[in-house]
Amino acid sequence: MNSPSRSAAVDDRTPGRVEPIGHLADLLALPGVVEEVELRSATGVCALHGGGLERATEVVAREVAARVGGSLYAVVQPDGCRRHLPSTRFVAGISPNLDAFLERVDTVLSIHGYGRHDDFWAVLVGGADRASAHHVAGHLRGVLPEEYRVVDDVQAMPRSLRGLHPDNPVNQAAGGGIQVELPPSIRWNRDHRDWSDRDDTPRAEHLDLLIDGLVAALEDPDRPRRAVESEG
Repeated sequence: MNSPSRSAAVDDRTPGRVEPIGHLADLLALPGVVEEVELRSATGVCALHGGGLERATEVVAREVAARVGGSLYAVVQPDGCRRHLPSTRFVAGISPNLDAFLERVDTVLSIHGYGRHDDFWAVLVGGADRASAHHVAGHLRGVLPEEYRVVDDVQAMPRSLRGLHPDNPVNQAAGGGIQVELPPSIRWNRDHRDWSDRDDTPRAEHLDLLIDGLVAALEDPDRPRRAVESEG
């Protein structure tokens, strides 16, 4: 099947340009920026750039965490706010909510969004826990339509999207975690020409399929387990 064109997938009504911000404390102090935290099981799901920055990523993280009974941490920016803090600067000692989340979890799935003019159809599965990343990628290939490419070879990903840095919160658990980078095409509702779950916009069917795949991967009894889990 030929992949739909860029214009068929994502409207050009993109929000304002992304502006950098240097510190987590500064980001959390911005008007309308909200942290969401739910402390449940030791399986953690996070979305560090949710809301106005990486649309619908907090939607995915919120639902996956709820369905698996996992813990959630999300930073959600309001409409019109597009401030980017690198994941490596989400450091301990600034946010009690982030600290509590990282203390609770031993597995982390981090949901991000990216946009590249040369590729609107690749779902990138990075993170330092490569065995779990390959496991998640296998589940996603089983549920996503064929126009999407699920990439779990880190050498085939842009370096900035690999999620391998040890200071990235996704890798704070022993053995690292799994980072999933979602292209705009899967987060955008093509029929309603807006982002999934934004205001009254329904969720795109393909985003629901992605959520189903992530939940199945985390609930799979055969998923990779680190030795520290079995020793507990």
